[in-house]
Amino acid sequence: MPLDLEEQEQLDQFKAFWQKYRNLITGLVTVALFAYAAYSGYQWWRNSQATAASQLYETMLGAISKGDKDQTLLAADDLQKQFSRTPYAAMSSLVAAKIASDAGDASKAMGYVRWAAKNASNDGYLALAKLRLVSQLIEQGEEKDFAEADNILKEKPVSGFEALWLERRGDWYLAQKKTSEARTSYEAAWKQLNQTKELPEEARRLLKVKLDAVGGVAQ
Repeated sequence: MPLDLEEQEQLDQFKAFWQKYRNLITGLVTVALFAYAAYSGYQWWRNSQATAASQLYETMLGAISKGDKDQTLLAADDLQKQFSRTPYAAMSSLVAAKIASDAGDASKAMGYVRWAAKNASNDGYLALAKLRLVSQLIEQGEEKDFAEADNILKEKPVSGFEALWLERRGDWYLAQKKTSEARTSYEAAWKQLNQTKELPEEARRLLKVKLDAVGGVAQ
Protein backbone atom coordinates (compact mmCIF):
# COMPACT_ATOMS: atom_id res chain seq x y z
CA MET A 1 0.00 0.00 0.00
CA PRO A 2 1.59 3.31 -1.03
CA LEU A 3 2.35 5.85 1.74
CA ASP A 4 0.38 9.10 1.88
CA LEU A 5 2.24 12.40 1.86
CA GLU A 6 2.39 12.72 5.66
CA GLU A 7 3.72 9.20 6.17
CA GLN A 8 6.26 9.69 3.38
CA GLU A 9 7.43 12.91 5.02
CA GLN A 10 7.86 11.17 8.40
CA LEU A 11 9.80 8.34 6.78
CA ASP A 12 12.08 10.83 4.99
CA GLN A 13 12.67 12.65 8.30
CA PHE A 14 13.53 9.39 10.04
CA LYS A 15 15.94 8.43 7.24
CA ALA A 16 17.62 11.83 7.48
CA PHE A 17 17.85 11.53 11.28
CA TRP A 18 19.28 8.02 11.09
CA GLN A 19 21.78 9.04 8.42
CA LYS A 20 23.02 11.88 10.63
CA TYR A 21 23.11 10.12 14.01
CA ARG A 22 23.42 6.41 13.27
CA ASN A 23 27.12 6.24 14.25
CA LEU A 24 26.43 7.94 17.57
CA ILE A 25 23.41 5.74 18.30
CA THR A 26 25.27 2.57 17.35
CA GLY A 27 28.20 3.63 19.50
CA LEU A 28 26.02 4.29 22.54
CA VAL A 29 24.23 0.97 22.19
CA THR A 30 27.56 -0.84 21.86
CA VAL A 31 28.93 0.87 24.98
CA ALA A 32 25.78 -0.05 26.92
CA LEU A 33 26.06 -3.67 25.83
CA PHE A 34 29.73 -3.83 26.79
CA ALA A 35 28.97 -2.23 30.17
CA TYR A 36 26.23 -4.76 30.87
CA ALA A 37 28.46 -7.63 29.79
CA ALA A 38 31.28 -6.36 32.02
CA TYR A 39 28.93 -5.99 35.00
CA SER A 40 27.47 -9.45 34.48
CA GLY A 41 30.94 -10.90 34.11
CA TYR A 42 32.11 -9.22 37.30
CA GLN A 43 29.13 -10.51 39.25
CA TRP A 44 29.82 -14.05 38.00
CA TRP A 45 33.53 -13.68 38.85
CA ARG A 46 32.79 -12.35 42.34
CA ASN A 47 30.35 -15.16 43.08
CA SER A 48 32.72 -17.81 41.77
CA GLN A 49 35.59 -16.30 43.79
CA ALA A 50 33.52 -16.34 46.97
CA THR A 51 32.50 -19.96 46.40
CA ALA A 52 36.05 -21.14 45.74
CA ALA A 53 37.40 -19.13 48.68
CA SER A 54 34.81 -20.60 51.04
CA GLN A 55 35.78 -24.12 49.94
CA LEU A 56 39.46 -23.40 50.61
CA TYR A 57 38.55 -21.92 53.99
CA GLU A 58 36.67 -25.11 54.82
CA THR A 59 39.85 -27.02 53.95
CA MET A 60 41.73 -24.78 56.37
CA LEU A 61 39.21 -25.45 59.15
CA GLY A 62 39.59 -29.16 58.51
CA ALA A 63 43.36 -28.84 58.89
CA ILE A 64 42.88 -26.93 62.15
CA SER A 65 40.62 -29.64 63.55
CA LYS A 66 43.34 -32.19 62.78
CA GLY A 67 46.03 -30.06 64.40
CA ASP A 68 47.89 -29.81 61.08
CA LYS A 69 49.68 -26.47 61.45
CA ASP A 70 51.57 -26.63 58.14
CA GLN A 71 48.45 -27.39 56.10
CA THR A 72 46.55 -24.67 57.94
CA LEU A 73 49.14 -22.02 57.16
CA LEU A 74 49.42 -23.24 53.58
CA ALA A 75 45.68 -22.78 53.11
CA ALA A 76 45.92 -19.28 54.56
CA ASP A 77 48.76 -18.47 52.15
CA ASP A 78 46.72 -19.74 49.21
CA LEU A 79 43.73 -17.64 50.23
CA GLN A 80 45.97 -14.56 50.34
CA LYS A 81 47.40 -15.26 46.90
CA GLN A 82 44.31 -16.44 45.07
CA PHE A 83 41.37 -14.79 46.81
CA SER A 84 42.78 -11.63 48.40
CA ARG A 85 39.66 -9.61 47.62
CA THR A 86 37.33 -11.91 49.54
CA PRO A 87 36.70 -11.65 53.31
CA TYR A 88 37.97 -15.23 53.69
CA ALA A 89 41.55 -14.11 53.01
CA ALA A 90 41.68 -11.68 55.94
CA MET A 91 39.70 -14.02 58.18
CA SER A 92 42.08 -16.91 57.51
CA SER A 93 45.12 -14.65 58.00
CA LEU A 94 43.95 -13.68 61.48
CA VAL A 95 43.36 -17.33 62.35
CA ALA A 96 46.77 -18.26 60.94
CA ALA A 97 48.39 -15.50 62.97
CA LYS A 98 46.99 -16.99 66.18
CA ILE A 99 48.17 -20.48 65.22
CA ALA A 100 51.65 -19.25 64.30
CA SER A 101 51.84 -17.30 67.56
CA ASP A 102 50.79 -20.33 69.62
CA ALA A 103 53.52 -22.30 67.84
CA GLY A 104 56.12 -19.73 68.92
CA ASP A 105 56.66 -18.19 65.49
CA ALA A 106 56.15 -14.51 66.34
CA SER A 107 57.61 -13.31 63.06
CA LYS A 108 55.22 -15.37 60.97
CA ALA A 109 52.30 -14.35 63.13
CA MET A 110 53.17 -10.69 62.64
CA GLY A 111 53.36 -11.25 58.88
CA TYR A 112 49.80 -12.59 58.74
CA VAL A 113 48.46 -9.72 60.85
CA ARG A 114 50.27 -7.14 58.73
CA TRP A 115 48.80 -8.64 55.57
CA ALA A 116 45.27 -8.49 56.95
CA ALA A 117 45.77 -4.94 58.25
CA LYS A 118 46.78 -3.85 54.77
CA ASN A 119 44.55 -5.95 52.51
CA ALA A 120 41.33 -6.83 54.35
CA SER A 121 38.33 -6.03 52.14
CA ASN A 122 35.89 -6.20 55.05
CA ASP A 123 35.86 -3.26 57.50
CA GLY A 124 35.38 -5.50 60.52
CA TYR A 125 38.38 -7.70 59.75
CA LEU A 126 40.40 -4.61 58.82
CA ALA A 127 39.72 -3.08 62.24
CA LEU A 128 40.50 -6.32 64.09
CA ALA A 129 43.75 -6.74 62.17
CA LYS A 130 44.89 -3.19 62.91
CA LEU A 131 44.00 -3.51 66.58
CA ARG A 132 45.85 -6.82 66.85
CA LEU A 133 48.84 -5.36 65.04
CA VAL A 134 48.94 -2.47 67.51
CA SER A 135 48.83 -4.93 70.43
CA GLN A 136 51.71 -6.96 69.01
CA LEU A 137 53.77 -3.84 68.34
CA ILE A 138 53.19 -2.66 71.92
CA GLU A 139 54.20 -6.09 73.20
CA GLN A 140 57.47 -5.95 71.22
CA GLY A 141 58.16 -2.66 72.95
CA GLU A 142 60.90 -1.17 70.79
CA GLU A 143 60.90 2.55 69.98
CA LYS A 144 60.16 1.86 66.32
CA ASP A 145 57.29 -0.41 67.34
CA PHE A 146 55.70 2.29 69.48
CA ALA A 147 56.10 4.74 66.59
CA GLU A 148 54.37 2.38 64.16
CA ALA A 149 51.57 1.68 66.63
CA ASP A 150 51.16 5.43 67.16
CA ASN A 151 50.73 5.99 63.41
CA ILE A 152 48.02 3.33 63.21
CA LEU A 153 46.16 4.76 66.19
CA LYS A 154 46.23 8.21 64.59
CA GLU A 155 44.19 6.85 61.68
CA LYS A 156 40.45 7.39 61.71
CA PRO A 157 38.89 4.44 63.58
CA VAL A 158 36.75 2.02 61.61
CA SER A 159 33.13 2.82 62.37
CA GLY A 160 31.90 0.83 65.38
CA PHE A 161 35.42 0.25 66.75
CA GLU A 162 36.03 3.71 68.26
CA ALA A 163 36.01 2.38 71.83
CA LEU A 164 38.61 -0.29 71.06
CA TRP A 165 40.78 2.30 69.30
CA LEU A 166 40.77 4.44 72.47
CA GLU A 167 41.49 1.37 74.58
CA ARG A 168 44.54 0.52 72.49
CA ARG A 169 45.72 4.11 72.87
CA GLY A 170 45.48 3.57 76.61
CA ASP A 171 47.55 0.38 76.25
CA TRP A 172 50.09 2.37 74.23
CA TYR A 173 50.44 4.95 77.01
CA LEU A 174 50.53 2.37 79.79
CA ALA A 175 53.33 0.39 78.11
CA GLN A 176 55.40 3.58 78.27
CA LYS A 177 54.50 4.10 81.95
CA LYS A 178 52.30 7.14 81.20
CA THR A 179 49.61 6.15 83.68
CA SER A 180 47.70 9.43 83.71
CA GLU A 181 47.37 9.51 79.92
CA ALA A 182 46.42 5.81 79.92
CA ARG A 183 43.64 6.44 82.43
CA THR A 184 42.27 9.31 80.32
CA SER A 185 42.16 7.07 77.25
CA TYR A 186 40.57 4.18 79.12
CA GLU A 187 37.90 6.46 80.57
CA ALA A 188 37.15 7.84 77.09
CA ALA A 189 36.98 4.26 75.81
CA TRP A 190 34.56 3.33 78.62
CA LYS A 191 32.30 6.23 77.76
CA GLN A 192 32.37 5.28 74.08
CA LEU A 193 31.80 1.62 74.89
CA ASN A 194 28.54 2.47 76.63
CA GLN A 195 27.34 3.90 73.33
CA THR A 196 28.44 0.86 71.30
CA LYS A 197 26.06 -1.98 72.12
CA GLU A 198 27.38 -4.27 69.37
CA LEU A 199 30.62 -5.12 71.20
CA PRO A 200 30.56 -8.24 73.42
CA GLU A 201 30.30 -8.01 77.19
CA GLU A 202 33.80 -9.47 77.43
CA ALA A 203 35.16 -6.21 75.96
CA ARG A 204 33.50 -4.28 78.78
CA ARG A 205 34.90 -6.58 81.48
CA LEU A 206 38.43 -6.39 80.09
CA LEU A 207 38.34 -2.60 79.89
CA LYS A 208 37.08 -2.38 83.48
CA VAL A 209 40.07 -4.43 84.64
CA LYS A 210 42.38 -1.98 82.88
CA LEU A 211 40.55 0.99 84.34
CA ASP A 212 40.79 -0.42 87.86
CA ALA A 213 44.51 -1.03 87.37
CA VAL A 214 45.19 2.66 86.66
CA GLY A 215 42.83 4.03 89.32
CA GLY A 216 40.01 4.92 86.97
CA VAL A 217 36.37 4.72 87.94
CA ALA A 218 33.96 2.74 85.74
CA GLN A 219 30.32 3.61 86.31
